[in-house]
Amino acid sequence: MTDLPILGAAMTLKDVEINRNWLLEMPRDLELQDFVPAEVLAGDWQSVVDEARRLLDGHRGRLGMHGPFMGLNVASADPDIRAVVAKRMDQALDVAAALDVTQIVIHSPYSTWMHNNLDNWPEQRQRVFELTHQTLDAAVKRAEDQGCVFVLENIEDKDPADRRKLIESFNSPALALSIDTGHAAYAFGSTGAPPVDYYVLDAAEQLQHVHLQDADGYADRHWPVGHGNLNWRAIFGRLANISSNPRLIIEIRDKSLIQASAAHLAALGLAQ
Repeated sequence: MTDLPILGAAMTLKDVEINRNWLLEMPRDLELQDFVPAEVLAGDWQSVVDEARRLLDGHRGRLGMHGPFMGLNVASADPDIRAVVAKRMDQALDVAAALDVTQIVIHSPYSTWMHNNLDNWPEQRQRVFELTHQTLDAAVKRAEDQGCVFVLENIEDKDPADRRKLIESFNSPALALSIDTGHAAYAFGSTGAPPVDYYVLDAAEQLQHVHLQDADGYADRHWPVGHGNLNWRAIFGRLANISSNPRLIIEIRDKSLIQASAAHLAALGLAQ
């Protein structure tokens, strides 16, 4: 990145209504979060798509969505669960095709427990790869065909290299990395993971999406930027060294403070 990056945000459509002027003032990326629940993906998602098209008339940024994750594990050992996960990914791709979404956020399979046990059984690391491929291979191939990219977000990941190696095993432009700054801060503060900017360093050119939220290293706070203890200068310093142009998405609990979060980073001279 040479110029200051333009910030985007994660919102539901009702949040778009209160932040619409900010969203449209420049080409800000948007991540819609209306399509996470299974009830939506398995129900009348077309009406949500229609409303999104109405509200987003004039939007010039890149459009993404958060994919399904609640109760799902992309590396489940149970074949029936893998089938459900694959079905939800296919439904998410249906929505993406209907709304011209080009990026879908999904969750990493790695947990803190797994980190400490990956080498406790023979070939356990490879087993995670195999199960994830069984779950996602078809979805990743379809995403490739329709010009969409899945980005795999860290949740409990203690070693960022594990997730990077997993997406590299797909060797596909339709699967890349996402970093959630608050999740990485939790892993650093509570499980002994490296600091947040090291996650960016490891991801490098595989990084295509970042959730920006502030936290304290204890829990998944989703506080407004500036309300926690994250080192934003270090994080954006690492981002400045990569050229993959990741979407920088403010993802906070109180959507009325999205613009204040953006203003905080702008005041630091890090983004606009």
